[in-house]
Amino acid sequence: MFSVEFFPPRDDESERRLWRAVRELEPLDPAFVSITYGAGGSSRDRTIRTTGRIAQETTLVPMAHLTGVNHSLAELRNVIGWYAAVGVHNVLAVRGDPPGDPLGEWVPHPEGITYAEELVRLVRELGPFCVGVAAFPYGHPRSADLEVDADHLVRKIRAGADFAIAQLFFQPDDFLRLRDRLAARGCDVPLLPGVMPLTTQRMLTKTVELSGADVPVALARRLERHADDPAAFRAEGIEIVTELCSNLLAEGVDALHFYTLNRATATREVVARLGLLPVRP
Repeated sequence: MFSVEFFPPRDDESERRLWRAVRELEPLDPAFVSITYGAGGSSRDRTIRTTGRIAQETTLVPMAHLTGVNHSLAELRNVIGWYAAVGVHNVLAVRGDPPGDPLGEWVPHPEGITYAEELVRLVRELGPFCVGVAAFPYGHPRSADLEVDADHLVRKIRAGADFAIAQLFFQPDDFLRLRDRLAARGCDVPLLPGVMPLTTQRMLTKTVELSGADVPVALARRLERHADDPAAFRAEGIEIVTELCSNLLAEGVDALHFYTLNRATATREVVARLGLLPVRP
């Protein structure tokens, strides 16, 4: 099983690109598609519109992101109501990062939330939603250590979350150790590994940024050999990600979550290599 993630389009051209990706991935029958939500609500309206269109115009199951950045409780209730009104009943509830600087100081809205677990409870109170939360294989940047971070994750889950999606990571053990930390705390909700196909140097840089971890030496050496050959770099990157996913599946992970950056080809390739394409009658 696998799911995919999109971000809301910024303009007409990016909207066309998004919908090409949606239509290309729809026949692969992902378990759900998630739509991100800009810092401070900067893409809120596009997120709602895009998520609603997916709910109403495709066979896909949408999951909308929701953050507490710069939002009062009243505004959050309105957004959750809008999701329900367009037929969206799956929400990824995350506190969110400060606009402009993900590592900057978190300043809560005076009438808003301070922690993601509060947002989980709010969504739960407002209707029959399926709620997910974010997990961090290397620990949240503001957590003291991995054990403290795992405690925070468990609190979010016990506030009412049904599952968690892990941020990007480079090696299977990085994710599996997070899974073990949850299991040691008696927490057995589904934990989905977040994966992004490595097709360009920009994608590698983005993975470092989102994961908060440096590229492992062995992986860097595999890619550095192809630094001046984009086609070879892409082929090696797809092979690396396919190996990562294959190792996770072998360890009993039964669902993968692909960050697509609104493009379909690389995700289709990895899914096909893994044998996850739907069987047609």
